[in-house]
Amino acid sequence: MPVTAGVRTTTDGGITHITLDRPEALNALTPAMRDGLIALLTAASADPDVRVVVLTGTGRGFCAGADLRGVRGASPAAGAGRVTEAERVAGDVARTLRLGAQRLISAVLDCEKPVIAAVNGTAAGLGAHLALACDLVLAADSARFIEVFVRRGLVPDAGGAYLLPRLVGPHRAKELMFLGDALTAPDAERLGLVNRAVPDGELAKAAQAWAARLATAPTRALALTKHLVNASLDTDRATAFAAEAAAQEINMTTHDAQEGLHAFTERRSPDFRGR
Repeated sequence: MPVTAGVRTTTDGGITHITLDRPEALNALTPAMRDGLIALLTAASADPDVRVVVLTGTGRGFCAGADLRGVRGASPAAGAGRVTEAERVAGDVARTLRLGAQRLISAVLDCEKPVIAAVNGTAAGLGAHLALACDLVLAADSARFIEVFVRRGLVPDAGGAYLLPRLVGPHRAKELMFLGDALTAPDAERLGLVNRAVPDGELAKAAQAWAARLATAPTRALALTKHLVNASLDTDRATAFAAEAAAQEINMTTHDAQEGLHAFTERRSPDFRGR
């Protein structure tokens, strides 16, 4: 696995843990951290020995967004190390977003393994969207989600205007983005932004329990299911049904599908291998 300053990773028992580790900056992402996350997610997606990914942070923050220190006039998702306001020309911001924050969110959405966000603290801007792009979201009771862009006079980026309406509907999405108020974990659970809000001391245990279950699940079937669900939000019924049939056809060629059927007829628990 790639090694990046500010990001720790371990893999054990089919579970890859990715931990943002800049607690002094509430785990704000530098460009190197962002690119490191993309590389880790891409590697996990292709590694047959990885069955599930858990993404979390250290300290009081999950991720406070992009690290903007030293960048004037930059988008929150741009990150440090980019051109200054005086040097920027038309197209720079769009290119930076496309190759940076949008590529990170795409890496989460396109990862062929389930990605669990264990949100341990503040998730703001890009950090909020990083969590919400994950397949399952657990949040500590003390965690907060903040659509911080409006506070800076900016348009939401990092896929926010794509993700939020699909999770909570357009009116709730506009409320969050227009007002920029901090949303507590219990309120986020009530709105459907997160799956569970749990006591702070139980977050790691809850994430590990879900990851352990997914690590013994039929990995290829989960990958195809993830693709079907994500794609269904942007397509019509006929296309969705055709994709479902194609996914079923592909999945029936896997070991796990055959094992699941044999286990059912033999009245035993299946032994899925992720293949």
